[in-house]
Amino acid sequence: MDNIESVLVLKKLVFDNISFNRIDFKSDKDITFNFEIQYGKNKSVENENSDAYRVTLKSTGCKEGEYTISISISGFFSFKIDEEIPEEVKEALISKNAVTILMPYLRSQISLLTAQPGVDSVVLPPLNINKLLEEQ
Repeated sequence: MDNIESVLVLKKLVFDNISFNRIDFKSDKDITFNFEIQYGKNKSVENENSDAYRVTLKSTGCKEGEYTISISISGFFSFKIDEEIPEEVKEALISKNAVTILMPYLRSQISLLTAQPGVDSVVLPPLNINKLLEEQ
């Protein structure tokens, strides 16, 4: 069987910002979310000469009359150096796969952040990453 391991490697993962702002007590309104994706080349955290990419996934949520939340997570990715990868393939892997890798961490943090006394915990459903990217 051929090697099925990805050429995309997650080197570091950090939460840049986590914020919960209480406005008032429980509200019967639905929570709404906005997502923003940023990505581009970045000097590697471990090796200044290597190509690395930083992908940042930001989410803001508002439950009108109750609270707002904001979370930003960044992943630092590189490619296996023993592979020759065309730039357009790198771009596709970074724009889609990296966001797919970061999403479960964001989803988990939203659930943790909203699992507070007097707040209904939020569990994000699976999201269509391709559609999310198209909207950006």
